[in-house]
Amino acid sequence: MTSASVETFDYVIVGAGSAGCTLANRLSEDPNVSVCLLEAGKTHKHWSVRIPAMSLVNMVLKTRNWGFETVPQKGLNGRKGYQPRGKMLGGSSGSNAMIYIRGHKSDYDNWAALGNKGWSYKDVLPYFKKSQNREAGANDFHAQGGPLNVAPVKSPGSINEIFLDACSQLQLPKTDDFNGANQEGMGMYEVTQKNGERWSTARAFLDPVMDRSNLTVITGALTEKIIIEDNRATGVQYRAGKSTQTVTATQEVILSAGAFNSPQILLLSGIGAKDKLAPHNIAQVHDLPGVGENLHDHIDQVLSFNAKVKDNVGFSIMGGLRMIGEALKFNNKRDGLFTTNYAESGGFLYIDRSEPAPDIQLHMVRALVDDHGRKLHWGHGYSCHVCVLRPKSRGRVALNSANPADAPMIDPAFLEDERDMELLVKGVKLTQEIMRAPAFDAVRGKPFYESDAHDDKTIREDIRKRADTVYHPVGTCMMGQGNMAVVDERLRVHGLYGLRVVDASIMPQVNSGNTNAPTIMIAEKAADMIKEDAVKSHHLQAAE
Repeated sequence: MTSASVETFDYVIVGAGSAGCTLANRLSEDPNVSVCLLEAGKTHKHWSVRIPAMSLVNMVLKTRNWGFETVPQKGLNGRKGYQPRGKMLGGSSGSNAMIYIRGHKSDYDNWAALGNKGWSYKDVLPYFKKSQNREAGANDFHAQGGPLNVAPVKSPGSINEIFLDACSQLQLPKTDDFNGANQEGMGMYEVTQKNGERWSTARAFLDPVMDRSNLTVITGALTEKIIIEDNRATGVQYRAGKSTQTVTATQEVILSAGAFNSPQILLLSGIGAKDKLAPHNIAQVHDLPGVGENLHDHIDQVLSFNAKVKDNVGFSIMGGLRMIGEALKFNNKRDGLFTTNYAESGGFLYIDRSEPAPDIQLHMVRALVDDHGRKLHWGHGYSCHVCVLRPKSRGRVALNSANPADAPMIDPAFLEDERDMELLVKGVKLTQEIMRAPAFDAVRGKPFYESDAHDDKTIREDIRKRADTVYHPVGTCMMGQGNMAVVDERLRVHGLYGLRVVDASIMPQVNSGNTNAPTIMIAEKAADMIKEDAVKSHHLQAAE
């Protein structure tokens, strides 16, 4: 490999995902500050990213997807789980289901109670609002004018009305805003779309500022390690094609590579426990035992049924012909089936009323879902996801090798805490009650697998055969003050200078819902903290 000249910036951000794009925008607002954003993947400017219904393409193919696998999961009959993560500008916001959910007030109050000052709900709400442009209007919980467009589902399918009618027949509560005063209830999701197109963080935060002379964005840049000199992060070494490059950071290196890649990069840099580094002949630079620990994720089971619902997504001769018309509708009006995020409705419910917040979440999907969409079935149908919102199981991320191009070792330890299994079984049974309600009688077809099983033993066996992630891994660079914490409440890596982690990996506990909006919030708050700390540092230097 060849080496090239070294470029110098004030800030170097590793990872152009939901957090990285947000940070790049906010930090480069100051024309006197130079920012470099490194991304291992490609551009987001592709039809498969822009068209919401094409998310399946990037879920299955690895062109813009890391396509990770877990180690065999003891709780899942030894199966390996699938962990798709966005590998492009915008990261997973360019391939996810676009659902805008913040979680419950108690999630953030709990973060603060764990010793993370400044992270209570009242502290973070302004940052949720700062990024938001909510088409449905502003109020105490929502704002307009921010870069991130939040819109109602543009052309919802008829299955949503059936689903919500079924919920009403079971006397389940309704809500018209999962991010407002009360999360509990069933309703339609809002999505990060604008004019029927996906509105990823690359479109929201990067595209409008790409012409800033103080912002440099480099794609195809695989980070090899963070350079540490005298306990300070001074730059990043990355691979571009066949050459190794180095960028220097005079102020800070900010790691925003996500719950899997951020701990991997720290370990590749010699930051972590010796027993995770020694097997790969990586010299320990800084002892930090929590790096890669505390991995957890929302374990999820999918119930699927054949159905004659004409406006659902499916595979049939008539369905194929209909898609021609839908493609024209999208092309001409940015309307119709191609605007779907698939999981258009759902909700948050209590299994245990003693919990501080709803403990299960449902996503109603206007298609058959099997093995993350990788297994296709002829015909049409519908599916309903049910996931455990605050899992007790904890796993870890480690290295498979010292080669940065190799995937990290991912072990979410799904269902290893029996309480997660018990809650998921109860959640499945409640979801089955909804699926059996009279509202579904006109469309209900044959269940797939054991989706309509009546006994707990069969449900448990089916969960172990089919359950997997709903794509919300967090916690591997935990924020806190204890021995296993990786960053402090200002997201600075403990014991080092000039290095922060800003992404979902810092969450001490996963929020009760989808993780994209909270990740953007984390970056909005971090940008302000970085700016504040830079001013303090400048004043201290001036005083000296």
